[in-house]
Amino acid sequence: MNILKSLLISSFIAATFMVSAVSQNLAAGPALRSIVIEGNQRLERETILAQLGIKEGDKPDSQDLDTALKHLFASGLFTDAHLKIDGSRLIVTVTENPIVNQVALEGNDEISDDILKGELSLRPRQVYTLSRVKADTKRLQDIYRIKGHFSAKVTPKIIKRDQNRVDVIFEVEEGAKTSVRDIFFVGNKKYSNSKLESTIQTKESRWYRFFNNDDNYDPDRLTYDQELLRKFYLEHGYADFVVRSAVAELTPDKKEFFITFTLHEGERYTFGTLDITSDLPDVDAESFKSYLTMSEGDWYSTKTIERSTLKITDALGNQGYAFVDVRPRVEKDQEKKIISLTFEIKEGPKVYIDRITVKGNDRTDESVIRRELRFYEGDAFNTNNQKVSEQRLKNLGYFKKVTLRREPSNAPDKVNIVIEVEEDPTGELSLGGGYSTADGPLGNVSFAETNFRGKGQSLSVALTFAKRRQEFNIGFTEPYFLGRDLAAGFDLYRTRQNKYYDATFDQKTMGVRFRVGYALSDYWVQGWSYTIQREDINGIENNASRFIFEQKGSSTLSALGHNITYDRRDSRINPTEGYFVGLGNEFAGLGGNVRYLRNKLSAGYYYPVYDDVVLALTGAYGHMFEIGKKIRIVDRYTMGGDSFRGFEVSGIGPRDTTTNDALGGRQFYSGTAEVTFPLGLPEEFSVKGATFIDIGSVWNSGDKGPEVYDTPKLRATAGFGFRWRSPMGPIKIDLAWPLLKDSRDKTQPFLFGFSTRF
Repeated sequence: MNILKSLLISSFIAATFMVSAVSQNLAAGPALRSIVIEGNQRLERETILAQLGIKEGDKPDSQDLDTALKHLFASGLFTDAHLKIDGSRLIVTVTENPIVNQVALEGNDEISDDILKGELSLRPRQVYTLSRVKADTKRLQDIYRIKGHFSAKVTPKIIKRDQNRVDVIFEVEEGAKTSVRDIFFVGNKKYSNSKLESTIQTKESRWYRFFNNDDNYDPDRLTYDQELLRKFYLEHGYADFVVRSAVAELTPDKKEFFITFTLHEGERYTFGTLDITSDLPDVDAESFKSYLTMSEGDWYSTKTIERSTLKITDALGNQGYAFVDVRPRVEKDQEKKIISLTFEIKEGPKVYIDRITVKGNDRTDESVIRRELRFYEGDAFNTNNQKVSEQRLKNLGYFKKVTLRREPSNAPDKVNIVIEVEEDPTGELSLGGGYSTADGPLGNVSFAETNFRGKGQSLSVALTFAKRRQEFNIGFTEPYFLGRDLAAGFDLYRTRQNKYYDATFDQKTMGVRFRVGYALSDYWVQGWSYTIQREDINGIENNASRFIFEQKGSSTLSALGHNITYDRRDSRINPTEGYFVGLGNEFAGLGGNVRYLRNKLSAGYYYPVYDDVVLALTGAYGHMFEIGKKIRIVDRYTMGGDSFRGFEVSGIGPRDTTTNDALGGRQFYSGTAEVTFPLGLPEEFSVKGATFIDIGSVWNSGDKGPEVYDTPKLRATAGFGFRWRSPMGPIKIDLAWPLLKDSRDKTQPFLFGFSTRF
């Protein structure tokens, strides 16, 4: 019995091996002697064979054929494909995807063809695929949704042409804009509905919101609004805040939405104990407490935590610690409503920069962006260098938005830096007109380009006609002269002033100035200039001061200028925090017949008092010295108008008492304290208020005689104003009243400046 069992088992095993061998032989089949391609009209045989992955001489089995078929479909070149083994031949039958003949749009009135076609992936002479059509249809619908046409429909239509070509037509039903009728907040007790609406990006539909699409419903924006609300409450101490729901309800006519945010505010917290610890042996944690921007008992705010974290990180970076990690550890006491905070300084992982990628620079050369960076591929990553680089890019003024972010690299000790920019128009060709209190009616023709040819160069040409002033100037600046961090440029100008404002003479000036500037460090900037200028004083009225008659005629100025500035402001364009100190000198006497030495010291400090409320303290002091020759009136310091609100141009300072002519001074000082703040109007109005105090004086004319009135007496004015960046141009209105003045000063409480473009 056992023998019989053994024989049966042995026979079964042998049979299994034989069947397996035969089946493998049959599955593999004979070696291919040829591969036949059928159905191809446009594609070369070699292209199809490359996608197939099977070559002559192979013995493909069913799995190989299945894989080859998948490769053909995955290429996106074919709508259909079949494989067949005929003896030693492989027959490949394909149906090619058609070629796009043209792409057209129909029914789009609100958005132009150029804008929509720029977003499509389908292009003429490309391969047509159904997946691309679906993706482009969705993309067009998304664009209309962003523009407020939430009910828009896009239908693709395919028209077959000869030679396996197709026309792709996207038929658009735009529908009406879906606006936001009302926004409701439920559960808010600490802040009003209007305050919370100003915090989020979505706005209620109003007639004046034609400049943007924030009053159109967008579900993605609604998600962003929830994050903005959370950020707002956390910055104001409400650590338990939660957005419980955000619901959008469409009206029956499908034209408007009602949006309701349901909130849980919670209680407001204060800061408890504040501490700093360090795991780095050479770092004294106690010494970094001066960088904390909050104190115990202050209202809790995530903004101050972020600011303190950044300041500590920057300070460590400046001391050479490239690999540090500063983490705030929060301990919440819900009963006492206190949050204690410990900043932990730890040694971070050693990370190096692998690749730097720039996105969004359609016009600006990548080299213009890269030369502003304070890091390169292969450098150790440093958050301070990242911050400085981002601010340098913003200071260029070329971009609406600049974002630097880290992304993981293939190596664990490396990161990629992605720089995303959104370009802002930098060129302007315009005709303008306006009115100013100094010039009266004026007209302007100008061309200005701050990013000329995308190279970062500045070019400007301007011609101004006014009642009392005609001016022409042209300027050019190359920011990286000779491939170095060296800004070089020139200004060519010609000005004619006829009894300018209340002057009793005509002045004609023509000259050229050559400039060069360079950065000594991230914060120190130095510059030099040379000016050669011809000036004529004529048309003097008979009742003018004798000191003006003394200077009648022509003169030639040849002057060397120098300036050096230390700038720690957060922005040079619109500063809200930081300070600067600058020193300027000008020596006239390198030839010509004008001699003097002019020195000026200036400084400014900016402090964010609260949100959009900014305090600016600025001041300056200037002193001119004679060098063997009397300083002319036109070269002296004058104050008034824009330089000292509340007084006329040249309204204060030395004066001829017999003619009342301003003589100018060789010394001056000035100081301004100004607070700018929002007026509670919608942000799209771009209107801010300002309140200010100006102080100063100008004296020491150098003229001698009983008719000369010259005193360093302090003058002071106080007032308020409005700043509006209107779509037509900037408008500035100031009202100022003298607090301290001299009886001979000329006051002017109202100062108005306006220009427009058309």
